[in-house]
Amino acid sequence: MESKEYSNGEITIIWKPKLCIHSGICARSLPNVYKPKEKPWITPENATTEELIAQIHNCPSGALSFKYNNNDD
Repeated sequence: MESKEYSNGEITIIWKPKLCIHSGICARSLPNVYKPKEKPWITPENATTEELIAQIHNCPSGALSFKYNNNDD
């Protein structure tokens, strides 16, 4: 399934457009991060990692998920 990834350095948000039901919960809870009319529409650097994870857990469709970035060099 097609997905798009957006990183803030600590985590990477994974968005699966085909699962998205456009409930708007993401944009209402973190309007500085999720801006559906802009490109890129997700700017994860505008919130803390904790805020992003909490919001992702509230996504009703499962279209948003995340993974921790491995910062081991």
